[in-house]
Amino acid sequence: MHIIIYSDGGSRGNPGPAGIGAVLWNADKTKKLAQISKYIGETTNNQAEYRALDAALDRAKELGAKTIECYLDSQLVVRQLEGKYKVKEPGIAAIFPAIKFKLHSFGTHSCHDIRRELNKDADALVNEALDKKLKN
Repeated sequence: MHIIIYSDGGSRGNPGPAGIGAVLWNADKTKKLAQISKYIGETTNNQAEYRALDAALDRAKELGAKTIECYLDSQLVVRQLEGKYKVKEPGIAAIFPAIKFKLHSFGTHSCHDIRRELNKDADALVNEALDKKLKN
């Protein structure tokens, strides 16, 4: 099974209260298979981006994905995953190897950076999680 992932993470403040969002689609994007919207506590924006991808990879594996395409609006994260940029931040360095391992556990995988407006569904899920938590 091929799954397409759109993921996003964000924080209000950097660091600050953070949330993650992701939408998982079937191969031709005709059926939404799952979505994630979760408050993750205080962290940086970049750490939230990684945590969103991590959660989406776990969900894709649960759904039986053999191959995946990942779309993120963080060029930094995509370039780090490609090995073009170094991972310097300790909080990211701590989770980076596990995420790389998860990516390689799929038969084929790819990660692409996209414009923010093309990732609006995942972004909306981030804001939904933050709004829900911060209202309480």
